[in-house]
Amino acid sequence: MTVIAIKKPKHKSVAKLKKELWPIFSQFIRLRDCLETTGSIDYGECITCDNPPQHRFEDLDAGHFVAGRHNGNLFSEKGCHAQCRRCNRFLHGNQLEYRRAIIKLYGKGADEILEEEARQVKKFTVFELEDMKGYYTQKIKELLKEGNGRD
Repeated sequence: MTVIAIKKPKHKSVAKLKKELWPIFSQFIRLRDCLETTGSIDYGECITCDNPPQHRFEDLDAGHFVAGRHNGNLFSEKGCHAQCRRCNRFLHGNQLEYRRAIIKLYGKGADEILEEEARQVKKFTVFELEDMKGYYTQKIKELLKEGNGRD
């Protein structure tokens, strides 16, 4: 008699799903900000500098207002924006200019709210992360459609 082993589907861990979600979320942030600042999906402006005034999409990072990418702000749309690599990586977020930009975008006190959000401990569930992957994948499709001028 032959016994056939049935494999159970492997469930992805929270850590693996966060790792899969990050590039999707990053693409969403950069597309959103490119369209908002230049009207193009190919070029965008850094939230913290204008040197040069426009950067190619692939040369932008999704930079966090509060450094560290803690769970409380990892996938925060208001706390993450297109940022040139110089500001994000070499100037460690260019914090003073980022704070000014946050206040200009969202109003007085928004910076403090984002700082408080970043201090929160957020424990994601597999369901939340899978749901976010679907949500941001759909938002990317919409932004690409908008950027390509199709109705």
